[in-house]
Amino acid sequence: MLIQTTPDADTAETDGTRALAAQARAELGMLGYPDRPWVKPTLVDGKPVLDVLVVGGGQTALGLTHGLRRSGVPNVVALDARPAGHEGVWEHFARMPELRTTKALNGLDFGMPSLSARLWFEARHGPGAWETITRIPRRDWMAYLRWFRATTGAPIENNVEVLDITAGPQPGIVAVETSQGTRLTRFVVLGTGFEGASRLRIPDVVSRALPPDRYDHACDRIDFTKHTGKRIGILGHGASAFDSGVVALECGAVSVDLCFRRPVLPTVNPHKHLEYAGIMAHWSALSDPIRWNIARHFRAVDQPPGVASYEAAMQLPDFHLHAGSPWTDVRLEGDVIRVTTPHQVFEFDHLVCATGYQLDLNARPELRHIAGKVVLWRERYQPPAAEANADLGEFPYLGPAYELIPRSADDEWISRVYAFNFAAFVSCGPHSTAISGHRHALPRVMRSMTRRMMVEQEEHVLAALRAYADPDITLPVGV
Repeated sequence: MLIQTTPDADTAETDGTRALAAQARAELGMLGYPDRPWVKPTLVDGKPVLDVLVVGGGQTALGLTHGLRRSGVPNVVALDARPAGHEGVWEHFARMPELRTTKALNGLDFGMPSLSARLWFEARHGPGAWETITRIPRRDWMAYLRWFRATTGAPIENNVEVLDITAGPQPGIVAVETSQGTRLTRFVVLGTGFEGASRLRIPDVVSRALPPDRYDHACDRIDFTKHTGKRIGILGHGASAFDSGVVALECGAVSVDLCFRRPVLPTVNPHKHLEYAGIMAHWSALSDPIRWNIARHFRAVDQPPGVASYEAAMQLPDFHLHAGSPWTDVRLEGDVIRVTTPHQVFEFDHLVCATGYQLDLNARPELRHIAGKVVLWRERYQPPAAEANADLGEFPYLGPAYELIPRSADDEWISRVYAFNFAAFVSCGPHSTAISGHRHALPRVMRSMTRRMMVEQEEHVLAALRAYADPDITLPVGV
């Protein structure tokens, strides 16, 4: 059973979710110890510096800011370019009816049931509702994130675009230029998902042949109502391909032909096999050859589309699959787009490229002073010829807690930038872009930053201890 929700209902709280929020806040108070602020303030020109700035206000930012504040580090903020309640992909271009991950996912709750997606879902939809679903509906997930933000009071500033990240005015400080001025911080976390380290992959065979208004990328906003009565061609076999095809037909397209190069559609999701605590907690401790070949395996076998999207598509008579059908030629003949594959020639009115992302740090304006200064996998690991992969070699080689590694000691500030996004795919696995891994990955990032904060202020520890004079008892006069 898939519980249906509507956009209007997504922002509405119920008596149940309000009561659960109150319960969660009360429990946070009970379990707060030891959450007192302990980080010595940093000042530049007499002005306070942030301890942590998170780029992006989605689920990563919610987990990090909540976890850091519970660890006694309240001087944190997350910046997001989109309006409040529209962070991440869920209301931007995601079209799937439900998440790919099974409902057992957890992570943002940090082990507190009252903050869990399960109790929120039951508070909203009633006792037993959780048992009726296999995966959480997408709009419910976004509603849960909004509720989580409100319940925890997450320090997120919206409508703020991050424009650049550079060395700060003194060692140990990073400068973050934004659309509302420059913010100074000790650490930066790039919680920007797939798009935060890459560009949309548009095949040359499409971009060179057609004007931009004749094609879209599936990982972008598409107004499918403009394509009513049209023949749609889709390249790709992943979740976004099927989602786009279903929505196109629902909006009145006369046909959708989905083409992909693989001879058979993948049916097994290899990511699910690695969803166990050992590897999710200790991925970065694996040897370079193992991590490299896990990434190669993911690329070689890929993963199937989401179950709900696939089943919905296959029930539509005007949705057609074409395996072993890469687009070898695309051309515009009059008003018709003619697409050639090894098996046949199609005539379309509009194309959708569901071809994912291409890693490209230089494509991100905020990383332009970082991209050319970080260690890459090809600089640290040389695989046997049979295991070579030029694309994987271009990924940053990250430290064990997602920290970027600068090539030069002069750029120490870069090590204070944590790439909790697509850039971490080879070094730390897919956990930064997969909800299921957050339970283990987010604490690793937090422990790394708080450890560095503690070490950097160790010279004050003894002095503060010796000056501590808060008595537990009062002695009698004269004693």
